[in-house]
Amino acid sequence: MTDPVRRAFVWSYQQPTLLALITMLCWAGNFIAARGVRADVPPITLAMIRWVGAFVVLLPFAWPHLKRDLPTILRRWRIMLVLSVIGIACFNTFAYIGLQYTVAMNAVLLQSSMPVLIALVVFATYRETPTLFQVIGVAVSLTGVIYVVVRGDPAVLLTLDLNRGDLWLLAAMFSWAAYTAWLRESPQIHWLSFLVATFFIGCLVLSPFWAMELAAGRTVNPTWAAAAASLYMVLFPAVIAYTCYNRAVQLAGANWVAPFFHLIPVLGSILAILILGERIQFYHALGFVLVMSGIAIASRRKTSGAPV
Repeated sequence: MTDPVRRAFVWSYQQPTLLALITMLCWAGNFIAARGVRADVPPITLAMIRWVGAFVVLLPFAWPHLKRDLPTILRRWRIMLVLSVIGIACFNTFAYIGLQYTVAMNAVLLQSSMPVLIALVVFATYRETPTLFQVIGVAVSLTGVIYVVVRGDPAVLLTLDLNRGDLWLLAAMFSWAAYTAWLRESPQIHWLSFLVATFFIGCLVLSPFWAMELAAGRTVNPTWAAAAASLYMVLFPAVIAYTCYNRAVQLAGANWVAPFFHLIPVLGSILAILILGERIQFYHALGFVLVMSGIAIASRRKTSGAPV
């Protein structure tokens, strides 16, 4: 790594806003990709592909740090197991199962509940309350999300049809909220050691359920779309996004990062415009302004909290 690149990386690693933005950009296409290949890749298999792939990609870089941090990981095995179960094994698997049965609109709206769920878990665990700016910011950005999702027509909300897939997605959201809130309890080890260890433990937890899925006859239908989606999920929602997200929470706190989740549907719309050639509409612009305004308001003050 050259000196300018190293300096840029070091600088970026200290910028919670930039890290949160990169995270949400990587996650903007996650649910879309998963729903697009639901007929070709079973949900637990998709999760295993994601985490095994991420583990293989990062292991060569993490190995020197992992050897040094292994005693600490073993000593703090309980919190490592908890974070691996809720943040690696449960969250994405529950979401991928839910996407087998629900529609994209329901998924986006449920995902938009994340800031509220994170605040609830943080309060329940640490008795920390979000600041007034964060409450107002979340309300404003949530309004923008809903406006984009319903394409400027609030009456669309009356047509929503909840199903069992939505329950799986809600369980996924609660799982991720707990992961975010409890990241501060993770051991003081190198970030690569933490990622590789949680990916590995998450794969171990998922393995018996994956075996049951395969035994039930649910196998992969190898298509180019499935291969592309799998590669995307390994590199962007897993490796890059988890690196940036964990660091952003470490620097700024869970409640501060939470409103950035409202960027995901907006960024998804922008990607559709840029990549798929969709036309920009008024509701895109207004929703984007509301979301960014809400995030700006919520980011005015950081919650106090111990670093990860």
